Amino acid sequence: MTEAADRDLNHLPPAQSRLGALFARPKAMAVGCVVALAALGWSYLALLAAANSNGLIDALCRAMAVEVTLGGTALIALMWAAMTLAMMLPSAAPMIYTYAEIADTAAKKGERIVSPFVLAAGYTTVWLGFAALATAAQLALTRLAFLDESMASASGLFSGAVFIAAGLYQFSALKLACLTQCRNPFPFFFTNWATTPRGVFRLGVKQGLFCLGCCWAMMAVMFAVGVMNVVWMVALGILMTVEKMTTGRWLTQALGVALIVAGTGFVVFAFAAHWPGGAT
Repeated sequence: MTEAADRDLNHLPPAQSRLGALFARPKAMAVGCVVALAALGWSYLALLAAANSNGLIDALCRAMAVEVTLGGTALIALMWAAMTLAMMLPSAAPMIYTYAEIADTAAKKGERIVSPFVLAAGYTTVWLGFAALATAAQLALTRLAFLDESMASASGLFSGAVFIAAGLYQFSALKLACLTQCRNPFPFFFTNWATTPRGVFRLGVKQGLFCLGCCWAMMAVMFAVGVMNVVWMVALGILMTVEKMTTGRWLTQALGVALIVAGTGFVVFAFAAHWPGGAT
């Protein structure tokens, strides 16, 4: 017998019955939420990449380096919003699915539940806030000439500093505490369970803050490798997802070491390029 068959929806009109059957499948809704929003993000990034191949994005960045415009700022903000949806929602899938499993068990007992979409909305709100801060940071870095017209780092020293800082953060107590919360959402939901949309939205915000504390430094690496570097977007998205799905500290520390080594390489090459007799 299916999940929907366990709910008596025969008293509803056909359209409402189908909608009720959909909401009676929180697990399916959780998966659909993650897939749909991540697909939206990647689709938007694909459109931006196509526009960049025609030089439109580069022209916009050159103009923004001279004068900040509302339209240009909005486009950059949408780009960062799409990037966060594409990179972070897949890593949130285990958390959303855990909530859906608990909600499904509660629904079978006849208890009140709230759609996982509300949880995902709270989580997404946090990362959209990060996107707004990243937009402001990009505009400032462009004006300070740390980023060039192609939204890539214009300084090896800057790239090295970003990589090294991200690597060191991998060993911090805050990183490990947030990662632990991301890896084990069940105790959090069990302790803080809510049955109102406002309460569940707040749970999503808290989980989003845990995720932000875990992953913000890795996201900042995009400033060093090029904001529109799709290869790095995919690579970092996969690494952050895998990191949340593993146990122990080995991967977290290995990533930290790799980031520090890469950052040191950027710094060494930057100094070598300006050393007497070095590359010009």
